[in-house]
Amino acid sequence: MSRKAPEIDPKPAETITFGGFVFLTRNSELRTVEGKAVDLRSQSAEVLSVLAARPGEIVSKDALMQAIWPDTFVTDDSLIQCIADIRRALADDAHAIVETLPRRGYRLNAHPSDATDLDAAAVKERAKTRLSRRGVILAAIVLVAAAIGAYYGTEAWRAAPVRSSDMPRIAILPFDDFSAGADKGYLSDAVAEGIITELARSKTYAVIARNSSFRYRGKPTDTRQIGDELGVDYLLEGSQQKIGDRLKVTAQLLSAHDGSHVWANTYNREIGDLFAVQEEIIRTLAERVGRRIERPLQESGAARVSALHYHLMGIAEIRGNFSAARNELFRQMNLKAIEEDPNSQFGYIGLAWSYRNDAMFGWNEQDRDEALKRAAEYADKAILLAPDDAEAHNIRASIHTEAGEVEQALARYDQAIALNPSNSDILVRSTDLLLYVGRTDEAIDRIRQAMGIDPFYPDDFNWQMGWALWEKNDCGAALAAMRKMSTIPIGAHRMLAGIQACLGNKREAKEALAVFLQNTPSESISKERREWGKIWTAPGSLDRWIGHMRFAGLPEE
Repeated sequence: MSRKAPEIDPKPAETITFGGFVFLTRNSELRTVEGKAVDLRSQSAEVLSVLAARPGEIVSKDALMQAIWPDTFVTDDSLIQCIADIRRALADDAHAIVETLPRRGYRLNAHPSDATDLDAAAVKERAKTRLSRRGVILAAIVLVAAAIGAYYGTEAWRAAPVRSSDMPRIAILPFDDFSAGADKGYLSDAVAEGIITELARSKTYAVIARNSSFRYRGKPTDTRQIGDELGVDYLLEGSQQKIGDRLKVTAQLLSAHDGSHVWANTYNREIGDLFAVQEEIIRTLAERVGRRIERPLQESGAARVSALHYHLMGIAEIRGNFSAARNELFRQMNLKAIEEDPNSQFGYIGLAWSYRNDAMFGWNEQDRDEALKRAAEYADKAILLAPDDAEAHNIRASIHTEAGEVEQALARYDQAIALNPSNSDILVRSTDLLLYVGRTDEAIDRIRQAMGIDPFYPDDFNWQMGWALWEKNDCGAALAAMRKMSTIPIGAHRMLAGIQACLGNKREAKEALAVFLQNTPSESISKERREWGKIWTAPGSLDRWIGHMRFAGLPEE
């Protein structure tokens, strides 16, 4: 354990028993009463150790956070994941062993005992060996923490979101789609996604990111379990059903603490009223939770809804496999969106992303400068049509980044994050620029911040972390980050090649680069140096990358 908070003073008991399990306090080891070891992640074991130090007592979240992560910023989502991990290991589905006391903390319902119930001699010998090693490690950690603590205390995390004790935390679950035939899936997750964005923008809620709350799609709603895992006070669930030109939306707000219904309503409207329905749900939800949102209703209309539909279809395609072919399909879907409604922002945002992708990855034989120019034109059009759309500012910031326009990119990212604070994707995308200019530690911090607000973050966060760790020349950790991806997409294989080259793995580097070159056969050393020379300004970083690409077999011309 990194450090214990002053309020936590371990009891002298060597073992704590609960629900058929025994926890050995000296070496933080969980076992069954028969003596069989139970696998538990190291941080989860540390959380359990802190709770075991005060069996039967309430330990506040703040005390636990200070004990486990004293010199590191994490959101309380990290603690929530550890608690969920402990409960899974203990099969504590009823939360009877590790009890949640809303807004107070957690309590381990356990009994202290001594080590005589187990093989005491063996246990103590193992504990002695582990503690000896651990003491050396902890001493080193304390010295390092003392040296850097003054700098990293609060200043380094000044921009990180802080949870207000009176700010409700809400998760919007994916709405069930009860449409039939060709109507099924027509709106995808449009209703729920719109509500997430609008509530996050209100600044009166802490809204869990889409990637995490949508993880519960198709699963029974165990309100208390989801509430504990996501660390929220309220859940909004519902359904949508399209029948011809009619849209029926049902929504209900639940207390995550006890599952009670706070509010429910049904909306039966014309399909063009989608955005008005979203707005009504948001306003009613705000009122029920005790806040008010005063804002003009968004424009609606069937054409606008249809444009959104094509845009979402395109996103689904490129999320399936980030490649040149999918990027072209993504572009075609967004062209259809513009055909449906040239006055809505969705298609222009999609086209801007498609040309930005071409520029960054050398896809579809696009000239980089021309691709970026077209991307900027579409992004500017989207901002003109929808100045409050966070995604429009996000893509414009990314284009500024690829063009080497540092100050403009930073300003756009700040605006996008302010418009939708729950969007962890925007946080991670903003680190492209930080890595290009050598602000690597800041980028890693921001990626971790995004992971904190999005407990079930998507694979590409690991891709970004791989790049960041490559920048720090910690290539073993970079490879580990890449391998956390469920599937490494074609576009990520260039980064994988660079990491393998950094590790001196020539065969693996060549194989990874060969996968990337399937989409970009014209890629070369001279092309990468020409295209990135102006924007990749971190001292020595581009030269190091070029060296690794040569090692992986990228041709000079």
